[in-house]
Amino acid sequence: MEDEIIMPGTQIADKPLRLSYGHVENEKTYSTVLGLKREDKLIPLKGIYEPRFGDYIIGVVSEVKFSGYDIEMKTPYPAFVPDRMLREKLDHGEVIFAKVMNVNEIGELDLGQVKVLKKGRIIEVPAVKIPRVIGRDNSMITLIRESTDCSIFVGKNGFVWISEKGNSALAISAIRKIVREAHTSGLTDKMQEYLKNSN
Repeated sequence: MEDEIIMPGTQIADKPLRLSYGHVENEKTYSTVLGLKREDKLIPLKGIYEPRFGDYIIGVVSEVKFSGYDIEMKTPYPAFVPDRMLREKLDHGEVIFAKVMNVNEIGELDLGQVKVLKKGRIIEVPAVKIPRVIGRDNSMITLIRESTDCSIFVGKNGFVWISEKGNSALAISAIRKIVREAHTSGLTDKMQEYLKNSN
């Protein structure tokens, strides 16, 4: 069966489906993004990050305040880490990996379970492609970690942090290849071949 291009608002199933970019109304499922329909899957092609409780994100400390820290996440939503959630002080420009603990009615985020990421670099990926970078049951990101010996953290907001240790150039190249080919089938097999031949 060929992939079908789906516009936002298009019905994609006559039953309720649990999809990241789907919306259920009257027991039917509709797409909230421009994407490809592949059987009962929806692969988004465009869209912005919509924060949800429990998401893990990557951000950069943009301002140090008396009660905590403002975090830049390259999204329309302001994020804040309260001081009480931290064991250590943060400095302007530090990179963190954190969990979304609360999203209020105007989209402001409170973050917790903060881990500071040192000695690495961030690359930006369209947020809708992050599920492909991670893979089913973390299969894709595990493949990249094992093939490059890099420590890699992936944020749902579209930031990926890669450690200096390991073959970071190959890790970045692999992630960018996934982003370019996210809409294709058999991507895991392609990436295994690519990483094997690039090492």
